[in-house]
Amino acid sequence: MSQFFYIHPENPQPRLIKQSVEMLNKGGVIVYPTDSGYALGCRLEDKSAMERICQIRKLDGDHHFTLVCRDLSELSTYAHVDNTAFRLIKNNTPGNYTFILKATKEVPRRLMNEKRKTIGLRVPSNPVALALLNAVNEPMMSTSLILPGNDFTESDPEAIQDVIGKQVDLIIHGGYLGQHPTTVIDLTDNSPVVVREGAGDITPFL
Repeated sequence: MSQFFYIHPENPQPRLIKQSVEMLNKGGVIVYPTDSGYALGCRLEDKSAMERICQIRKLDGDHHFTLVCRDLSELSTYAHVDNTAFRLIKNNTPGNYTFILKATKEVPRRLMNEKRKTIGLRVPSNPVALALLNAVNEPMMSTSLILPGNDFTESDPEAIQDVIGKQVDLIIHGGYLGQHPTTVIDLTDNSPVVVREGAGDITPFL
């Protein structure tokens, strides 16, 4: 059974954040809170952890994995962003958005969408997620925790433990969250395309 940490949603305890990162560094898969429900996360370069996440969510090669970044300074390392796209991202982060962008060579091929060579990127505002990212000191590979057959992100850590507690290494209880996944915006072409309407307001992209 996975470990279960109660981490304060506004003031994350440094000791528990450190222990969470140690699990990530050992190849762990964690469940952690974001501003749009709970998500699954692992280290960027960890292939076996990513495969475990794919098994939990029953994902295929068309899925857009997300690099969760602490701020926009990491954006240009992993994605090709023109000035127009950068302004849109800057004006709407941190927040409930995932942006689809053309991936750079710094992104491992297994994380890209197979056909389009794209990657999802987001900057969360959740204090626990940001504390994790600052401690890891690099983006985390992530995907919303939407279980097979559901359309919503999981919001109750105890329920998550009941369902997938044996498949992950750590569940972080950071409060009971909303069930709306991020709004997904494709910025690979000249005009933004709303791929999925979720927790983020789509008005700035119309």
